[in-house]
Amino acid sequence: MALAASGVTSAARAADADLVRNGGFESGLDGWTCTAATTVDSPVRSGSSALRATPAGADNARCSQTVTVKPDSTYTLTGHVRGSHVYLGASGTGATDVSVWTQSAPDWQRLTTTFRTGPATTRVTLYTHGWYGTGAYHADDLSLVGPGGETGQPPAPPTGLRTGTVTSTSVALSWSPVAGATGYAVYRDGDKVQTVSGTSATVSGLTPSTAYAFQVTALNDAGESARSATVTATTGGSGPGGPSDLPAHALVGYLHATFANGSGYTRLADVPDSWDVIDLAFGEPTSVTSGDIRFDRCPVTECPNVESDAEFKAAIKAKQAAGKKVLISIGGQNGQVQLTTAAARDTFVSSVSRIIDEYGLDGLDIDFEGHSLSLNADDTDFRNPRTPVIVNLVSALKTLKARYGDGFVLTMAPETFFVQLGHQYYGTGKWGGQDPRAGAYLPVIHALRDDLTLLHVQDYNSGPIMGLDNQYHSMGGADFHIAMTDMLLTGFPVAGDATKVFPPLRPDQVAIGMPATANAGNGHVSPAEVTKTLDCLTKRMNCGSYATHGAWPGLRGLMTWSINWDRFGGWEFQRTFDGYFG
Repeated sequence: MALAASGVTSAARAADADLVRNGGFESGLDGWTCTAATTVDSPVRSGSSALRATPAGADNARCSQTVTVKPDSTYTLTGHVRGSHVYLGASGTGATDVSVWTQSAPDWQRLTTTFRTGPATTRVTLYTHGWYGTGAYHADDLSLVGPGGETGQPPAPPTGLRTGTVTSTSVALSWSPVAGATGYAVYRDGDKVQTVSGTSATVSGLTPSTAYAFQVTALNDAGESARSATVTATTGGSGPGGPSDLPAHALVGYLHATFANGSGYTRLADVPDSWDVIDLAFGEPTSVTSGDIRFDRCPVTECPNVESDAEFKAAIKAKQAAGKKVLISIGGQNGQVQLTTAAARDTFVSSVSRIIDEYGLDGLDIDFEGHSLSLNADDTDFRNPRTPVIVNLVSALKTLKARYGDGFVLTMAPETFFVQLGHQYYGTGKWGGQDPRAGAYLPVIHALRDDLTLLHVQDYNSGPIMGLDNQYHSMGGADFHIAMTDMLLTGFPVAGDATKVFPPLRPDQVAIGMPATANAGNGHVSPAEVTKTLDCLTKRMNCGSYATHGAWPGLRGLMTWSINWDRFGGWEFQRTFDGYFG
């Protein structure tokens, strides 16, 4: 193979060898684990084939191969690439992981780097990948030159593969342990979708009413076993996260139920039929860490036209009879909630349940702002949160969902600082010094994505946020809403880490949060900009300079702060929604 010679330096010893299997891709993708990749016969650097991989959405088109190495040894990694933003690197070295990249390679360009393995390192993963939205890249003649390690034998294939709980978007799997295995790989319809250390896994992100085939393999330092026998499962027919009787496109609004401001008090019975989900603002805690939530309706002294409790409850029933959902929203600007202990978690569950039961509500909206959610310094992976306020909130919401069943409506209204900012910054960061609240909603959303009815991020009162195009986007026009929503529907690396990608949400789980009037919040946009936003995201038309990663006609709709402010503004926001969706 041509590359073996190109990768060997004068310092290489006689015992050194090229450890990469199929580094020239002459045998297709044999030996490689790739996403969005294939082999092509042109362009090639040598031989008859090369790799072509195309990043798309939240996938950077990574190809990787794990090789056996010796501890305390020096290796030289080399490859030739073409394209924009192409990376070559090695991870799991036991010392300092390395990578090199080129921003622009119109023709074949050589990338090379060296590393030394740690004192106990016997396996290293080599990889190449592109970058999001930058187009296809090519790679050829990849080589790792250095002393080879002892390979041993791969484990036997797993047995006893079986399915557990099956929902509309996920399938639980389990199997018998394999002697000598250090991990397991899960395959869905022939594609490797995850690796785990134990003998169970849940494959999520599936399509309702769809049949899937699953297999698993066992892994150790010597390699991967043959695949297990296949089991099949068909997902359920209705989506998770709440009732299926929401309209295809829903209008969500907050109703000031506990206070008055310049917008005036609006009685629940006077809310027009256009509003499909009505969030009663707000339930607030007796203290920041008590978990004890109270819903105290606006007093007559502040809201002279407030209805009685009986009239209020009758209005809730009337809205529900008309197919509307009425929720209690917890938090808001002044309602800081920190569930720092298990006792606070349990109090939260019991107190919220009392409110839901007393008023006969359909569910719960989480509108935690300010300092309610913050990540501890050692909490660096949104997929496995460790911070008590995060873990306890997730536990509390799962308990409420289980208590009330599939019809329970669960929505969230985080600010961009707690969600999309996580693409660039997460918590205090690797070196500390960052705001620990950055991206702090991501572990909550991710843990509850199969229970979540709607996520409507507040695209207002926000600073500039970097989008998937690596450009900053600011409030004031359709561009901001398009870029922020595209991130939710496409997924994104968290803190720029390509190994920690926040998966996309379903379009029916996403609504766009906008202020109803200029008085309601910073970032108000005109009806024409609202229409432009919806055109771009649902039809991929009228997008302006931002190129979305898809079109989502199933986008659920719009949320606004607030119904009261929209009434104050002559129902402009409601009329825009009705005019667009009919």
